[in-house]
Amino acid sequence: MQFVFVTLFIIVLLNVLVDVVPKSSVWETVRNSNGSTDTYYVDFESFRELFNRSYKLPRDYYRSKSYYKNSIKRHAYLNLYSTGTNSATYGINQFSDLSVKEFRELYLTGTVERSPLYPGLKTGGVPAKFDWRDKKAVGPVQNQQACGGCWAFSVVGIIEAARAKSTQTWEQLSVQQVIDCSYQNQGCNGGVTTRALGWLNQTKVQLMRESEYPYMAQAGICHFFPPSQDGVSIKNFAAYNFSGREKAMMDRLVDWGPLAVAVDALSWQDYLGGIIQHHCSYHHANHAVMVIGYDTTGEVPYWIVQNSWGTSWGNEGYAYIKMGGNVCGIADSVSAVFL
Repeated sequence: MQFVFVTLFIIVLLNVLVDVVPKSSVWETVRNSNGSTDTYYVDFESFRELFNRSYKLPRDYYRSKSYYKNSIKRHAYLNLYSTGTNSATYGINQFSDLSVKEFRELYLTGTVERSPLYPGLKTGGVPAKFDWRDKKAVGPVQNQQACGGCWAFSVVGIIEAARAKSTQTWEQLSVQQVIDCSYQNQGCNGGVTTRALGWLNQTKVQLMRESEYPYMAQAGICHFFPPSQDGVSIKNFAAYNFSGREKAMMDRLVDWGPLAVAVDALSWQDYLGGIIQHHCSYHHANHAVMVIGYDTTGEVPYWIVQNSWGTSWGNEGYAYIKMGGNVCGIADSVSAVFL
């Protein structure tokens, strides 16, 4: 009884303080949570405050609380087997009140088509560390929200980068246009990067600026623009399987620019940071992201991956994935674009 009273007192105290404590402090509370049963209820209230969660019905509240409790158990399991040098850590983030099924249906809607094995070899001479952000070719992390448009974000991201490579100026292009108009895909219900690239290559559709065709986080009616409109069209694209050839993939990244890849991101629901070395399968791709660099200078070399789940996820919107071994299937389906 005394324990229950103390726990309820802490909850009430936290609810009083959240109006005056900065969100950074609430985030620190969440980050420092050890996931124990004793801290579970307090952590859920901190989680609600941090991510502005409100639930219309009591049953929604209790269901989300149950999923949140399950996520803490899942974090403990993932972290138990993720103990190597600079290994990834798993814990509370914006997806912690979703069931695994809900997370999969909302965010893991990408699929792939088989790509041919890359026929070339590693050419040598690439730097030990490379990041296209240093070249001003990569824009800020985007947030697809509850729209399964990861495939469109990765495609538009590599087109923006290819354009910035040639013009020395990065400009945000319309993801919504690709979601609405790429007829071989399913809008917010999922898609394939190579289908979107094939559509752009075949039709020579001009991608408009984000300001002209803004993101709505839902599929809409395709807006057509006259050919004379000032947009960006592609000349060609490449799509290969680099499995077993990740050193050659490094060469292509440096030469071609950021790459759109398909990965298995099921365990990413709980990812907080560090280098993902386990808990990822390959040949089960369900999410599209953009590889923008790599770092081989440390004990564990890794790819630098920009995601489209906002900056509150992972390493400020980025994931690090161990190079070699095709972790998460990162080398199975790799695409580049040419303007």
